[in-house]
Amino acid sequence: MADSRVAILMESDYYEPEIFYYQRRFAEEGISADFLTRLWGQDSITFTGHEYRAPFTVSLSLEDVDPADYAAIIVPSGMVSDRLRYTEDVDRLAPATELLRRAFETSGVIKGIICHGMWLASSIPYVVRGRKIVCHNNLVGDVRNMGAEYVDKDVVVDGDLVTGRSGRHCHLFARTLVDLLTQKGETL
Repeated sequence: MADSRVAILMESDYYEPEIFYYQRRFAEEGISADFLTRLWGQDSITFTGHEYRAPFTVSLSLEDVDPADYAAIIVPSGMVSDRLRYTEDVDRLAPATELLRRAFETSGVIKGIICHGMWLASSIPYVVRGRKIVCHNNLVGDVRNMGAEYVDKDVVVDGDLVTGRSGRHCHLFARTLVDLLTQKGETL
C-alpha cells in the first residue's frame, strides 16, 4: 500500500471533519493523499472550512492531473463539488468535471463520490447512468434524473464506483476505499 496514491478534490466550504479524517486515515494505511483544486494561476490557495472556518492550503492543480497516476479520485461532501463545477464557458465542462470524466474513462481507477459530491457528475450523467449509488437525501431526485439507481445504504460499491451518503459517513466511506485499495494492491 505504500505506493498507493489518492487524489481528493478541494474547494472552500469543505466539511472539516471529513477532510481531516481522510488526511489521517489514508496516511495511517500508508496511502498518500494529494489534495487537488483549480488554482486559477496561483501557486496555492488557502480554503476555509464550513463548520469551523479552519484553513487548508492546496498547492496541486487538478488541471495537470492524469487520473491514471492515482489509485482513486475522491469527490468529497458539501459545497466542494458545487464550487468546483463552475465554468466560465457553459458549453465546456468545468476542469474538475473534466477530470472526473477522464477518471471514469480510466480503468483501474476507483471513483469515490460522497454526499453532495454527485453534483460534480451532473454535467456528465452518463458516467452514473444505470449504476447503483447512494447520495445525500437532498440529491436523490437528481441522481434518479441522471439515470442512476438510488440504494438506501450508507456506502454503496458498484464496480469501480464507491458512493457514500453524507460527510458524517466519511469513516465508513474511507474504510471501504481502503479495503478496495488493499484488494487492488494484492492483485498486482
